[in-house]
Amino acid sequence: MKKIFALMLMMTFLMTGCGATKEVQADVVLPPTDPVEKILQSMTLEEKIGQMMMVGVYGTQLNDDIIYSLNAFHFGGIIYYDRNLENVAQAKKFSDDLNAAANQKLPLLISIDEEGGRVARGKDFLQAAPSQEEIGLTGNFAEADYWARHNAKILKSIGVNINLAPVADVGSRDTRSFGDNAFDVANFVDAAAHGYESENFLYTLKHFPGIGKSKIDPHVEVSNVEDSKEILDVEDLPPFKQIIRGHDHSNFMIMVGHLKYDAIDPVNSASLSPAVMTGLLRDELGFKGVVITDDLEMGAIKNKVDLSLLGVKMILAGGDIALVCHNYESQQTVYNGILDAVKRGEISEDRINDSVRRIIRLKAHL
Repeated sequence: MKKIFALMLMMTFLMTGCGATKEVQADVVLPPTDPVEKILQSMTLEEKIGQMMMVGVYGTQLNDDIIYSLNAFHFGGIIYYDRNLENVAQAKKFSDDLNAAANQKLPLLISIDEEGGRVARGKDFLQAAPSQEEIGLTGNFAEADYWARHNAKILKSIGVNINLAPVADVGSRDTRSFGDNAFDVANFVDAAAHGYESENFLYTLKHFPGIGKSKIDPHVEVSNVEDSKEILDVEDLPPFKQIIRGHDHSNFMIMVGHLKYDAIDPVNSASLSPAVMTGLLRDELGFKGVVITDDLEMGAIKNKVDLSLLGVKMILAGGDIALVCHNYESQQTVYNGILDAVKRGEISEDRINDSVRRIIRLKAHL
């Protein structure tokens, strides 16, 4: 009898002990095991907002203005223009020096518009691909794959790690489109995507949901697309749909243009439209990757909305990265506008975190 009682007492003690141990463990907050969450939790709000901007700089080497911008605003992305490029050695050193000066928890996205044809940088020392129109006229999808690999290799040589190409627009009359048929264009863009991915190189589809129907240069003024959603589905969206459906979303960004689409949102430009960026791109098409705007200094957008509100509206609409290409003051205004909106509660930090998670997953490829 004593043995039975002792056994019951021991079992009670052990059960109580186990329960107490579980209760203590439940109160312990363990660090996240997901590397994305580890990085996210290590960042300040200011650093997170910096990751949500890509900016242009002036000069071919580090200078005080660049160092100040990188350290004061934590900009996570840089876009190169010919003003930044002299030769391969200079450009590669500049890229390395920018990363060293930024001293961030994540590498910089260093981007460029290397589409081919007339839209190509560093033509004096980098062999430009043919225009997308020329490639499309060959009728050979493998040509798009070949030239995407070419672009990836030459851009790696100068320290660039993401191309703002290929153009997924259908029927544009500026040599930048693969063609007039949406399904042919989709196959050319798909081949280009495979080419970049085979070189482990990041790329960007632009300009969602397609600006082939634009009647006005968005650098100057906004243009309205009056077609129905049904027509857009058939004539403009197939290239974007095909890549979203068939590729890892962490391998590429989608750039949203500044046109208005009357059938989707007649009030807001696509780059500021919840109906376009969240309703269409995220919810309907299922894109889970990084969404970047076209340059927010273009006349189509800057002339319509106060600069300090552009980044705020972009984020509330569903975007992740604001592209501000030319003016240092404009870049700082957009950054401060976002920061102020978070501090006053207009944008939640959870919403900021959603974007930064996507950016971290993209940068994981670097």
